[in-house]
Amino acid sequence: MTKVAVIYYSSQGNVHKLAVAAAAAAEKAGAEVRLRRTAELSTETVVPGNDAWNKAWAEHLEAVQDIPEAAIEDLEWADAVLWGTPGRYGLPAASLKHFIDQTLPLHMRRGLVNKVMSSFTSTATLHGGQESTLLALNNAFYHWGAIIVPPGVADAIQLAPTNGNPYGVSSVSRNEAGNVDDDNLAAIEYQARRTVEVTAALQRGLGTA
Repeated sequence: MTKVAVIYYSSQGNVHKLAVAAAAAAEKAGAEVRLRRTAELSTETVVPGNDAWNKAWAEHLEAVQDIPEAAIEDLEWADAVLWGTPGRYGLPAASLKHFIDQTLPLHMRRGLVNKVMSSFTSTATLHGGQESTLLALNNAFYHWGAIIVPPGVADAIQLAPTNGNPYGVSSVSRNEAGNVDDDNLAAIEYQARRTVEVTAALQRGLGTA
């Protein structure tokens, strides 16, 4: 059975919604799935003076306490990893980057070679650095010798008005907590399903299934 880890960071719940949908779709496609969140690095309000933002952040953090935090062992276990992060100035969030920075021992053992990687994001605005965020994640995957599987434009759902990013599903929150379009959810389900299918084919080809 193909093993898929969905590893993500979410501050207000938008990426969380995508991650949960991705995990469910991967499981439905026949994979064994682990849903993991990266550790919250902030210990106090992160946007001074923005009470609504800080309230949403605190409420979301409380709501996901039952989801285990990601560990390097999850990467070692997985055949494929779906990564989720909000865009931060066109870059992955610090929490996810901090987790990736801890992979060096596994990387040095060639423990990430030929694992499948796919990623998704959410930003506040339509042109909020979505593509550069996903491309920045890809830089780590190149170093690992991993195999990147994007959604491309290989399914009609990618042509929906709120979709269209061939690098990875990208939702627009418009600064509303948990604001994920239904078409985005359908697109991440497709991306997760495609990731499972390609990973299974790769395993068969390499004789590692």
